[in-house]
Parts: sequence; structure tokens; C-alpha cells
Amino acid sequence: MIQIDTRIFPKTPDAFIVGGSIRDLLCGRWPTDYDVAVLGDPLEFALRVESKTNGRLVKIGKPGRMILRVIGESNIIDISGTKEGSIEQDLRARDFTTNAIAYELSSQRLIDPLAGQQDLKNRTIRMVSEAIFSQDPVRLLRAFRMAAAFEFEIESQTKKAIKKQAALIRHSAKERVREEFFKLLKCARAHPYLGQMVDTGVLFHILPELSALKQCPQNRYHQLNAFEHTLNAFYHLEELLATNRKRLQIKRKPMAHKIGVKQVPLLKLSMLLHDIGKPDVQTMDEDGTLHFYEHERQGAKMAREICKRLKCSNRDAETIYFLVRHHMRPLFLFTALQKQNTTRRAVTRFFIKCAANIPALLILATADMLGKEKQQSEQDPAFINFIKQLMVDFETDYQPKTAAPKLITGDDLINEFGLKPSPLFKKILNRVEIERLSRGGMTRQEAAVLVRRLIGDQGAT
Repeated sequence: MIQIDTRIFPKTPDAFIVGGSIRDLLCGRWPTDYDVAVLGDPLEFALRVESKTNGRLVKIGKPGRMILRVIGESNIIDISGTKEGSIEQDLRARDFTTNAIAYELSSQRLIDPLAGQQDLKNRTIRMVSEAIFSQDPVRLLRAFRMAAAFEFEIESQTKKAIKKQAALIRHSAKERVREEFFKLLKCARAHPYLGQMVDTGVLFHILPELSALKQCPQNRYHQLNAFEHTLNAFYHLEELLATNRKRLQIKRKPMAHKIGVKQVPLLKLSMLLHDIGKPDVQTMDEDGTLHFYEHERQGAKMAREICKRLKCSNRDAETIYFLVRHHMRPLFLFTALQKQNTTRRAVTRFFIKCAANIPALLILATADMLGKEKQQSEQDPAFINFIKQLMVDFETDYQPKTAAPKLITGDDLINEFGLKPSPLFKKILNRVEIERLSRGGMTRQEAAVLVRRLIGDQGAT
């Protein structure tokens, strides 16, 4: 039997805790959000909960679909009237059997007309009826999100119904699709369920740009086509994000610790989109060699449009754009290093350009490299060691130096060098900063010499 806090929920006849909170409690999880269905007028119950929790009661939704939300210190409780004439009818109108279980507050008994508890024991996601998807197509995606969150299996008839109705997801409000998709991507092991979304077609109705990757062969550096590579790289990304993995440890801590919870879905979506520009820029030499020049630039443009379509926030959209746009930079640095054709300045420019996204970008690039082949290649350890060294240099050298006072400021350019504010300002200040961060012990006198040389070079042109 589950335990309900009676200090929050009064023992009221015809009031029932329903849905995901009961599912979570039965699975040993402690929910922070609760849904309560009340036969009749829910306002009196809502006022009692507000009083018990010292919370704040607000009304949300539209007339006829109003929800009374009580916001407490540690809980959010949504209270509404039942949609049907009885609690059993209400439960039969819900989405999945594991969400169609109610707890009656007055009797403290569970009401489970669709055997949701048995499906929980069997770790199964089962639709209440095939009609649930046409009633709300976001449920097509929610099935995979719930399965990923609990590592359950979607029952075969439910999966067939999803495949049959997959195209309906296109008609859902895009912000709801994004919210559900991001919840899926937050799950530690989303990869197996993405594969099922491919099989049912749901993924291609959310991100139709991915379908072109299936017909996009790649060059000799890849064993997989662009779509297979994308899913393989996504798998490796989740492996790298698992905090118990040792492959990308820095100072005995996995780099995954540097990725915040809110960053995870952005990083995973960036992984799905990182190569979407390849089909548009594909070229072939006379000898049959394929090239994808500037695919990261084209992919970033497409990613920005996708984020706009999904109604992502401006901040999230810019993060995804940036990661797709610059996902090749670590590999370019590595290749230059192997050819002994890179400098400390190049690494510093990389740090300056990508500072806010360095951990995410390095993990993304590592997963991209690992995803090129079905099995690890001999090159992997060298690249991974390079990534580790970049992270060490970023933390122990670059970041401490950026905290030190700048050698030359804009005021110095005006007062000491007689310059007027212009685009040249930024060029000079950036060059001085690159030199300061690349070199050890650069003095202000040396910085001033560099400024005079840069001014002279500008005058000569």
C-alpha cells in the first residue's frame, strides 16, 4: 500500500489522487506534483488543500477545462473535476494503463479498473484504447518518454497503433512536442527508444530533416551512413554522459559532471542534428571521394530553423546552433596537431570562441568520433587523450589567466594611443588577449609594443 501525506490531502469523499503521481509512488518514487480528480465542484477541496499547505491557489486553463493549482513550498497539486460521471469512467478515458490508477482519499484504497498495477509489475506501457492518440497526438511521443523514464517496454499492440497513427504528431502544438521530447532526451538511456521511434516513424514526423541522412553515404572515414552514424554517436554520447563511465575522466572525475541537467537535452538534440547539413552540401571528386565541406555551417542554419519550429527559447536555440556550428573544431585542432601544424594561439582562439560551451563541445566531438565506426579504432585513444588534455588546459591554464586583469583596455587605446572607438578596437583587444592567454608572463610593455605594431600595420594598409 502506498503512503499519502494526510497533512496535505484531507480525507474527503469523492476525491481521488490520480495519474502519474500514483504510478510514481507504486514504483518507489516520491512525486512533487500531484493530480487530484474530484466528483462535483473541486473548489472546496482546493481551498482545504491551500489551507493545509499554506500554499497559493491559482486558476489555470480555459472555462470548462479549469484546473485549480495549489502551489506549496515543496509540492504542486492540480485539482480538477472528473471528466466523466464516475472515477472508473474517468480512468478509462486516460492515456496509458499505468496512469489510469486512482487513490481514494476517504477509503485509502486503490482503484485500478485497467490492471495498471500488473503492467507496472511487468514493466509495460499499454494504451487504454487506440483512440487515445487521435484525441491527443502528443501521447504518441509520451509513450516513448514514459518507457525511457522507467526503462519499460511498449506493448506490441500499442506500438502498432503508434506506427499506424504516427503522422498525427505533426498536428500537435509544437511547444508541447518540444516539452515531451526534451523530457525523453533527459532520460539516461533514451537511445533504445529513439530506435523504436525510428521504427514507428514518430521521430521522422518530429524531425523530418533526419530522413535525408538515411540516403546519405559517407567517405572513407566512416563505416556507417549519415543516419546510422548519428544514432551510433547518440549512443556514445549517452555512454559518455553516464557519470560512472571512466573513458573521459579528468582529475579522476568524469567530464559528465560538468554538464548541467538543463544542458543534457540540448546536447542530445545537437547530437541528433549535428550532421543534418551533409545531404545539402555533398560533393564527389572525379575519383569518387565524397566531401561535405561546410556541412556544420549548413547544419547549424537548419538546426536554428528546427528550434524555431519547436518554439525553443532563444537561449536554448542559440546553444544548439552553436554546438552544431562548431562540433568539428576539436577534430580540426586534433588533425592540425597530428600534422604538427597547430599553435598555442589556435588552441587559445578555440577557448575564447567556445568558452561557455567547452565541456559540452568536447563531449559532443568525442561521441562524434566514436560514432564513426561500429567498433573502436586505433585512433580513438589518441583523440580522447587530446580531448582530455584540452579540458585540463582549459581549466588549469586558460581559465585562471582569464581571471587576471587585462593588459590593455579600451580606455588605454583612447588615452595612451590616441585611438577613437572603431571596429579596430575589437581587433586590437582580441589580438592582445590571444597573445596574453597563449604566452606565459606577457608584460604590459610587451602588450603596448604589440598594440603599436598593430596600429602601424593598419596604417600601412
